[in-house]
Amino acid sequence: MKNIRLGMTEITVPQNAFGALPIQRVSTEEAVSLLRNAYDGGMRFFDTARAYSDSEEKIGKAFCGMREKVFISSKTMATTKEKFEEDLNTTLTNLKTDYLDLYQLHCAAKCYTEEDEIYNCLVEAKRQGRVRHIGITAHKIGVAEDIVKSGLYETLQFPFSYLASDRDIALVTSCKEHDMGFIAMKGLSGGLLTDSKACMAFMSQFDALPIWGIQRQSELDEWLSYFDNEVSMTDEIRAFIDKDRNELLGEFCRGCGYCMPCTVDITINQCARMSQMIRRAPSQNWLTDHWQQEMLKIDSCVDCGLCKTRCPYELDIPNLLKKNLKDYKEILAGKPV
Repeated sequence: MKNIRLGMTEITVPQNAFGALPIQRVSTEEAVSLLRNAYDGGMRFFDTARAYSDSEEKIGKAFCGMREKVFISSKTMATTKEKFEEDLNTTLTNLKTDYLDLYQLHCAAKCYTEEDEIYNCLVEAKRQGRVRHIGITAHKIGVAEDIVKSGLYETLQFPFSYLASDRDIALVTSCKEHDMGFIAMKGLSGGLLTDSKACMAFMSQFDALPIWGIQRQSELDEWLSYFDNEVSMTDEIRAFIDKDRNELLGEFCRGCGYCMPCTVDITINQCARMSQMIRRAPSQNWLTDHWQQEMLKIDSCVDCGLCKTRCPYELDIPNLLKKNLKDYKEILAGKPV
């Protein structure tokens, strides 16, 4: 397994890390078991956030008494000093620790600089030793590029998968040139990509640390298998990726959920990508009475546009929902999947 050094932080870990957003959906017992199994299997970097409900608490319980053996990253969506202090204190308490290896500004709308209070809060927390390294996460490529150019942060976290554009790839290269750690989120594009071997082979080509969102032991087993069976890019995998890219590239929802909640209760982050999910997973999973009712809620969309203002990918969500509903109704009427 290739090791990745996160730029100037000097944090060096296997290129196979644990994204802890999904563990908020399972019991504490299940989460602790997953986290410890991940450690036993070779994972050393664990990424969470204040916004992930009880994810931090579960990590704190899992690694209590072995804090120095793992690297833990968390995030805050705070934009004021008061909220920053509240979030950081809560995070440290939840994680049962007095420091974070990496603390990141979460889903930044811009590159925060020395002129912004929130950036200075990060710097002060690092000076105090409560935070060892500072980073930032973004979803918009322009914002991410500004962050790299600023030289103010030690790491950048950004969506990166084999659906990446040339501009996305150039961003990863730029991070390396600036000695900035690059953390790859959404390596499965919100569940659209289903071949873990292809995803891992793609990542192996870059100085990027992927944080795989893991909720089940079967998922963890797949990622841990690559510690013993290292994956690299082959002509066969490249051909598979090219085929997938041809099918998926364009306007598609990554399922991040930042558009939620909907004013008329549409499950936007699933319904806006139903056409793809229904073709890339057992279709019956998405044709249940539950999902039929969820999709029909799209008819009640009032086109308020609120979801569009929240979408980090600037998608035209109302029209995307309508396209998916039209396709879904045709599938229910007998159109082949």
